[in-house]
Parts: sequence; C-alpha cells; structure tokens
Amino acid sequence: MAKQKTDPNYKVIAENRRARFDYAIEDDLECGIMLEGSEVKSLRVGGTNIAESYASVDDGELWLVNSYIAPYEQAKSFKHEERRRRKLLVSRKELSNLWNATQRKGMTLVPLVLYFNHKGKAKIKIGIAKGKKNHDKRETQAKRDWSRQKQRLMKDHS
Repeated sequence: MAKQKTDPNYKVIAENRRARFDYAIEDDLECGIMLEGSEVKSLRVGGTNIAESYASVDDGELWLVNSYIAPYEQAKSFKHEERRRRKLLVSRKELSNLWNATQRKGMTLVPLVLYFNHKGKAKIKIGIAKGKKNHDKRETQAKRDWSRQKQRLMKDHS
C-alpha cells in the first residue's frame, strides 16, 4: 500500500466515508468498472459521488447502482448518463461468494473507494457489510472518543 501512495498514477477519486460508520465491514474486494470514455475523462477531472450508491448481483452480473459521475463538458456528441448502472468486473468465483453473502447471510455490498490504480485503471473497492444498529454506532463513537482521549493523555504526560 505504501508503494501505491507514492506512485504518481495512484489517485483516490471518491471515498464513501459514511460506509464505515453505517456498516460493519466484514471483507472487501477490488473490482474493475466498465466505463465510457467521457466517464473516464470526468473521473480524471473529479466530480463523482459514491456515497448514495450500492452494488447488487443481478442475473449473474455485479452492478454498481446510483453512483454519480459528473458530465464531461468537452464531450459534445458522446455524453454519458450521470446515474446509470455500471457493470463491475469480478471473477466467477468472487461473484458466487458475493451472491452467497448477500442472499444467505443478509449482507449488503457497499462501495468504499473509487480510485485509479498504479496502472491508471479505474477500480472500485466493494465492502461486504452488515448494517449497524444505533447502539452499535454509539459504541463505535465511544471507542473512537476514548482512543483520542488516551492519545491526548499520553501526549500530555510525555
């Protein structure tokens, strides 16, 4: 991971920070994403949102639903639809594991990060997650606050 951060091609485009608060992430998976040319150009400029989106397995394929990619102004005749369903690329084995997790175990598929990898390809990290209840969210918040408090105390005594 340290190599990717120093790599000039590696660039985080969009991050779903709310996902880790609302869901308990059990596992994550890197997927390719099928994009049109104007979508890739728009991603390079910026202006995308994956906060309200989710992934689903339909008819043996994995789809990213309700993700927003801003229109690319220079694309005159080949404009893309902003909130269309985009196909995600995974192996058949991974797809069957995702389907089993969502159907049998009551999990959901949440996009965590959309980024360009070290080769310059657009990738998305999908988290296999279970929804948190309100008391779980409060517990997580309390743990985070306590760890910050501990760090402050340790820093003051040093």
